[in-house]
Amino acid sequence: MPSPALTERYRTPSIVLHWAMLLLMVAVYACIELRELFPKGSDPRENLKALHFMLGLCVLALVGLRVALRFSAPTPRIEPTPPRAQQLMSKLVHAALYVFMVGMPLAGWLYLSAKGKPVPFFGLELPALMGTDPDAAKSIKEVHETVGVAGYWFIGLHAAAALFHHHVIKDNTLLRMLPSRG
Repeated sequence: MPSPALTERYRTPSIVLHWAMLLLMVAVYACIELRELFPKGSDPRENLKALHFMLGLCVLALVGLRVALRFSAPTPRIEPTPPRAQQLMSKLVHAALYVFMVGMPLAGWLYLSAKGKPVPFFGLELPALMGTDPDAAKSIKEVHETVGVAGYWFIGLHAAAALFHHHVIKDNTLLRMLPSRG
């Protein structure tokens, strides 16, 4: 059984991966937004789109590691213990974030596949997940873009909730995921 000190905060690998994934997701969003600064078909625009795809696939690869780490150790307790409804909401939000981190990269991969385009991954070309289908590509792209916009809000609300817990409720929710100060 882990000592109480180990269950006051997440383990270092989980903390590092949490913040690394945040930076990775910021980069994914930045690439797709910054592409708009360049003309269609230009090299910088195409490079940003390719980087968006590749970083998105990194999110997909790392989310599996996050899930494994999540279930490899007990979740640190929130002190004081929140009400049951709040605990349920937290579980639902975290589940939705994991679905987002898996679903968005898969949707991007499916979109490229349906469009008949290569799926780049840092010098490799990944296999298509489906055959070329322009109608499916259009539908997948619409869903991917809509959920992507919702993702801004969802990630922002996740951060706002952590700050609310820290500054208003004054529990240890945020502290459990912050890097140790030595």
